[in-house]
Amino acid sequence: MKFVIVTNNPKVRDELGQEFDVDYADITYREILCKVRDMIYEGHKLLTHPLSGSVKPNETPYKSILVAKKTGKMDVQDASIIENSIITADKFSVKFPEMPQSVREDFQLIDSTLIRSALMSIPDIF
Repeated sequence: MKFVIVTNNPKVRDELGQEFDVDYADITYREILCKVRDMIYEGHKLLTHPLSGSVKPNETPYKSILVAKKTGKMDVQDASIIENSIITADKFSVKFPEMPQSVREDFQLIDSTLIRSALMSIPDIF
């Protein structure tokens, strides 16, 4: 695999982890962005936008981002995108401190659908 799915979504881990390289961590949305930022600094490349989809960062606890495996030196444009995504996420107050499990599952499905759509756009994946 030439890419990794970085996620905090257990549905993505469970459904895609056998087929793809999934880097799962039980961390917050913001922490996923920071984890990806650190990977970008190490030379990985963004393959999906960190703020993709119509769900705002404060509306969902889940995020999956497709990142190319380490390619060499840091891409300045990718670093700017991820840093600005963190700044944007910080502007919103979190709305889900006590979210019911059924709602969590709905947001897991939304995030899973978004990352599957991204995967389907990569040639020779399916």
